Amino acid sequence: MKRFVRLATVALTLCLATRAALAETEVATVLAGLNNPTGIAIQPETGDVFIAESGALKVVRLVDGQAEDVITGFTKDVYGKGPMFDIGPLGLAFIDKETLVVGDGGKPDGEEQLLVYTVPAQGEPAITADKSKYSFTLPATDDAPGEGNFYGVAASASGIFVTANGDDNQGWVAKADINGTKVGNFRRFIATKEATGVDAPVAITISPRGEVVIGQMGEINVPQDGLLTFYNAKSGEKLLNLKTGLYDITGLAYSPQGQLYAVDFAWMDTTQGGLFQLIGEKQGGEHSLNAKKLAALDKPTALAFGQDGSLYITVVGTAKEGKPAGKLLKVAPGL
Repeated sequence: MKRFVRLATVALTLCLATRAALAETEVATVLAGLNNPTGIAIQPETGDVFIAESGALKVVRLVDGQAEDVITGFTKDVYGKGPMFDIGPLGLAFIDKETLVVGDGGKPDGEEQLLVYTVPAQGEPAITADKSKYSFTLPATDDAPGEGNFYGVAASASGIFVTANGDDNQGWVAKADINGTKVGNFRRFIATKEATGVDAPVAITISPRGEVVIGQMGEINVPQDGLLTFYNAKSGEKLLNLKTGLYDITGLAYSPQGQLYAVDFAWMDTTQGGLFQLIGEKQGGEHSLNAKKLAALDKPTALAFGQDGSLYITVVGTAKEGKPAGKLLKVAPGL
């Protein structure tokens, strides 16, 4: 018990901010007309921004204010219980400059894949989705249904970590091992619902200390049931679990200064969605979390900090006359 308390205290003290960001945050549109964008990754060395344009079934790169196709031809599925969204590729993460990991959402659970690509350089022709270097599935077993909707992807020296939404009773985070640029041994790793009592791991990031940090979405028809949970990246041990007061956390990211930020989709009341700073607090020996709203956003899905400290955010938006309303947004350095 003492060890758990010590680890939890360390995780909260070092991996949650205690300094609030500015009260007003200016958000600019970088790309518009995107079709259900769901993931962002920043390419090492170049600083290029990659986006999973999920409804368009492709991964694109931001080049001179325009979207350049990088990987195309993913398969399509539909997600949601009203509204419904077309989805294909979901989460993104780089292992190194040339190696991109993509979480699949375009097939039935158990057939969806974790995909690893060598990406073409800027200006080179796009590759097709079937040209992955590695691909992995988590099919059904005697004890669990097949996994799919690999929404969140995060990579560290400890491996690749992926949130999955197939088993409502277990709520798995999966893990794949990394050896250089070789990836293997993709398996179920953390049963987050057993650990927290709440369903649907979605958002994921790696803390500055190397912990796996999960945004537990919970039920989309239950208000403010989102959780933030820290796990040991090697053992999967739960270190700390905190209520957030948020509805449906879809993205998490640490700033270069070590501040933790989240985006909340807020399915049941999207007017409540937005960008939040997560601020750790302690009163009477009890740890808690304050989610400070920095900007209202229309159905945000992911966020990532660029090499210069700029924050990039994807939003699905509200489509009119059938036209895609997704955007890539940018917050200037300074958060």
